Parts: sequence; structure tokens; C-alpha cells
Amino acid sequence: MAFRRSTLSDRQEAAVQKTLQHLRAQRRNRFRILACIDGTDESFVTVRFAARFCVQDNCDLIVVFVRPIDSGLQSGGLQIRLARQSMLDAGFEIPGVSHLKHSLEILKEEGIDVSGWPQEAQHADAWGDPAGDNKVEYRSPEGRIVVLKLKTAPDVANGILDQYELGPYNLIITGQPSRWRGEFMAFFDSGVVQTVTTMAPCSVLVARQSFDKKGFFICTDGSSRSMQAVRRSAVLADVTGEPITLFSVADSASGRAAAEEAVANAKALLKAMKIQVAETRVAVGNAAEEIVESGSLYKVIVVTDEGRSRFQRLIRGSIATDVVRKARTSVLDVR
Repeated sequence: MAFRRSTLSDRQEAAVQKTLQHLRAQRRNRFRILACIDGTDESFVTVRFAARFCVQDNCDLIVVFVRPIDSGLQSGGLQIRLARQSMLDAGFEIPGVSHLKHSLEILKEEGIDVSGWPQEAQHADAWGDPAGDNKVEYRSPEGRIVVLKLKTAPDVANGILDQYELGPYNLIITGQPSRWRGEFMAFFDSGVVQTVTTMAPCSVLVARQSFDKKGFFICTDGSSRSMQAVRRSAVLADVTGEPITLFSVADSASGRAAAEEAVANAKALLKAMKIQVAETRVAVGNAAEEIVESGSLYKVIVVTDEGRSRFQRLIRGSIATDVVRKARTSVLDVR
């Protein structure tokens, strides 16, 4: 009997894993955006950006609010209600639900009205918390998906990174950082945005109030990694109707020719993709400072993540990280 139970358990686990693999394979064919909110007015800028990027029917938009374990909820009845009802109907007292509902209002303002879409609610136990994890999924007749996710985790940053593992996602959008530690201090303590930006496996947009600005300011150094970032960010700019400026920085006058070649090659790449470039620019000086200063007038600065570990950034630094921290506009850190 014990052997039969073990065999059945193994089969069930194999079936679950097969289902998850199939789901992840399907999601890889879609553009999936994770917009992170914390309930502050400033954090809802992530939802607006996500809505403006989610312009095609092959896009999925997931809005997540991460709440700490328990939060004083002691009702066993609440768990039963959540298993039977949508969290939007059964869990008004749960921190984060009202903020997720506000996200729906913002999406409607941005032209994504899910009120008439079929919806499905799901509940899962998590961390022994009475409320657990909850989500409501809306699916349009054309196949576009909007999800509201209330996630329980020991801390917000790990909750967001754990949510990526349930994805995958092409883009995580966070609000601007309230604090940013130096590379050494970040080993011991870093804020939510800094942790997510440096640890996420996918591209991260650190969103600021830059909606009154126009254009993607795409930076390149001519490397193959940078050219991949140019290609991917230019597609997003083109789809959303944003003009593209290509930019490269030389550290000295002797390197200016290489910087000019970098933007010329990037422009040629985009021309082959039938994507128009509005302008190319080159500067000489400190890369991060020049990017921050020249890119401040644009809606989004695009930088290429170097793929360095925390220890490598401590030794060698990171232009991408410096730009994210110092910029006065939104920054897309492409991986």
C-alpha cells in the first residue's frame, strides 16, 4: 500500500510538472509584464506604463501587490471564503485588495476595460497565512490577459522575485527607489527596487513620472550584448509609437570614432528591421553621467545590464546601475 501511494504521488508530481512546463512554453510566446505596486500613489505609475506597453493581444499584464505574512489576519473563515470566492468579493479586509481594485480603474483610464471580460479566481495556501496567495484573471475575447495578484511573502523584494519564477516574464516594472545603497552596503541591506533591479533575471523598468516626455533614449557601446538590447528595446518603442534616439559615450576623444561606429551599427540594425531612428548622438566623458544628463529629457532611458554579480559590481562598478540610481526619468535596464 505504501508503495502504491508513493507511485501515485510520483505520478501526480510528474503530471503537475508536465502541466507547468506546458504553461511556461505557452507563456514564452507572449509578452508578459509584471507591474509591482505597494499602495502608494507613486507606485501606480507602474500600472500606467504597463498598460501603455500592453498594446497587442499577445500581451499579458500582471499587477502584483506583495503583503507580509499574516498581517494580523486570524480568521479561518476568511480562508474558506477565499477558496470559494474572488478575493475582490471576499477579502476586502486583506491589505492590498483595495490597491489592486484601484489598478483596474487606472487600466480603464488607459483604455483596458476588463469589466466585460470572463474572469477566473484562484486561491493557494502560502506560508501558513490565513489569506495565502490569491489572483483574479481576466481574459479578453482576443486572448489578452490581465491578472491581479495578491502575493504573500516574508518580504516584498523576494515576493516579486518569487513571482518571476511563476512567470516567466519579459519585463518587471517597479516604482522609483526611495533609497539606494552603495555596492558594499547593498551586500547587507538594500531596498526593494535595488534588490529587484540587480537580481531579476529579466529586464526591469524603474518607472518615474515621465509621461509628459517623449521618446526612447537607447544607449549602446557597440558590444553584441548591447546590440541585443538595442533590438529588443527598439521593438518596444516602435510598437508603442515612441521615437528612438541612439546614443553612445566615449571615455576620451580618441574613442569618439568607436562611439560613432556603435550608433551607426545600431541604426543599420534597426533599418534592417524596418524600424526608424529619429536621431543619433555621441558624447565624450563619464558614461553614466553623460547618459543621465542627456537622457533626462526623454520618457525612457535604455541601458544594457552588464550581467555582473554583486561582487563583480563591487569591484568593477556598473554603468547600468549608476544610471538607474541617478536618472531623473524612467530607466529600462535590459537583460
